[in-house]
Amino acid sequence: MSELAKNRTGKKNSRKELILDAAEELFSIHGYDGVTLRQVSKKAGVKLALIDYHFGRKRDLFESVFLRRAKILNDARLKALEECERAAGPEGPSVESIIEAFLRPLEFVQESEDPGWKHYCALVAYINNSSVWGNVMIGKHFNPLVLRFIEALKKAMPGVREEKIFWGYHFLSGALTLTFAQTGRIDELSGGLCKSSDFQAIYNRMIPFFSAGFKDIEKDNADKTLNGA
Repeated sequence: MSELAKNRTGKKNSRKELILDAAEELFSIHGYDGVTLRQVSKKAGVKLALIDYHFGRKRDLFESVFLRRAKILNDARLKALEECERAAGPEGPSVESIIEAFLRPLEFVQESEDPGWKHYCALVAYINNSSVWGNVMIGKHFNPLVLRFIEALKKAMPGVREEKIFWGYHFLSGALTLTFAQTGRIDELSGGLCKSSDFQAIYNRMIPFFSAGFKDIEKDNADKTLNGA
């Protein structure tokens, strides 16, 4: 298990962390509108006034929950990208190496023994699929990291039009959202052949699948260039 998978978000015996843990679980199940601060205080076993003291409004608590693990993920993925760039040398990393650096840390957190990561991933899926919260939260806190990966892909795919790379990321983000949500639908559709909880199998397939998709974009661009399109 990676160090990222072992990473806890803080001291579990602090009342502030208890509030964040309780809110994280409730928001991941019921969404923003389905949770009250009173419910959070009851689940955390603290007084309602303590939530107000530490976080203020419900929206501020919601964002604090989201931010707590976002930084851990961003740091891990950036480190993975920088390591693959150093290993590649002057020529730069391959498309597949970049996609792996982007995705593999997410496998590690989903395999974590910390149940909070399951709640957090479900929360990210909820937010990323929301027209209200998607760009406000995901855009604000994850876009800088995503753009760093986009730049790496552009270097690995010279001459490919930028919009094609952004569309490729859009499709990848959708697959991640479903993986984070862990709905179990693939389990039922496949009659048990595939399991939404088999994260190693998911990421082992997702990485080459999307790498091939990006390479196909590159090939399509090269073919059109040769044909004078």
